[in-house]
Amino acid sequence: MSPPQPTATAVEEGGATTFPDIHQDILSTHILARLDGPSLASASSTSSQLHALSSHHHLWTTICHSTFPSTTTSPRLLHLLSSFPGGPRSFFSLSFPLLLPNFSPTTTSPPPAELISAVDIHYKNNLIFTKVQETETTTSWFMCSPFRIDLLDTKDVISTTIRHRDDDGAWTSLSDEVTLSWVLIDPVGNQAANLSTHKAVSVQRHWLSGEVQVRFGSVLAGGNRRGPTSELVHCGIVVTCGESEGGELQVREVSLQVEDMDGMHLTGKDSLVILHRALEGKRGNMRREEEGRRRYREYMEMKRERRERKLKTEWTLDMLCVAFGVTIFSAFWLFLLWT
Repeated sequence: MSPPQPTATAVEEGGATTFPDIHQDILSTHILARLDGPSLASASSTSSQLHALSSHHHLWTTICHSTFPSTTTSPRLLHLLSSFPGGPRSFFSLSFPLLLPNFSPTTTSPPPAELISAVDIHYKNNLIFTKVQETETTTSWFMCSPFRIDLLDTKDVISTTIRHRDDDGAWTSLSDEVTLSWVLIDPVGNQAANLSTHKAVSVQRHWLSGEVQVRFGSVLAGGNRRGPTSELVHCGIVVTCGESEGGELQVREVSLQVEDMDGMHLTGKDSLVILHRALEGKRGNMRREEEGRRRYREYMEMKRERRERKLKTEWTLDMLCVAFGVTIFSAFWLFLLWT
């Protein structure tokens, strides 16, 4: 097909070609198809023509597969992409932005009987780990045990061909070199949310084993489980990395837990309430790294202040107990002396 010729109006104006002059196939195939998800979403809001063209199912299916490679590994996820009310575009709009705390005391649907985790880890834009895992949430074991999703068994190790320098500076650089996406999906309620900040919020190396823990996660509303509804929790994702004998980077652990501000890991029952509310909550903007790290720093500062207040209260109570004991002891000896 030969490209369309500029209209007479365009020629009279000096040969400038506007969007209405470009054939729709060229726009959708050669221009819009080259955009990533955030760019395509921005382009769709500029005109009614681009909005209509950017709503095509195959465009957003391709973007979802490239952004979340795990969606291509499971036939069930391939079906779920189309089952969302807005199709793959709706899935992307729910799964890409940063998840915000939802302080609403109620939810509009029953808790999901199953959660699906679609996880992808990249090192310098190269995919090094991808997995889809289903978790039942109705068993008594899930409800009563500490909530934890492990994607690797204790003996499983994901080896890569990436060579990484074994020094503290090189390991610290993992905060910008490793990116992670953990999309949590409610397959019945057609809800999805990304629990990760995309880039790490902290990197710590164990002094004895030498393993490095790269942490991601989201700060969520904890509800009124214990105290005010404004209490926060951290949905933490830990990727434990190490080095093989040949010097290649290894992934040894990928796990998810929910922790409150006292450092206690929540049970499956409490975590399910929090995650269910989060799935129905609002999403933030596309600047996930900056916003996610800022929220994490604020959360850790609140956690530190809470710990200091608790220690101060305990110290005050201890002093009162000591003063009370001294008073009773002194009164007892005075009584003995006077008698």
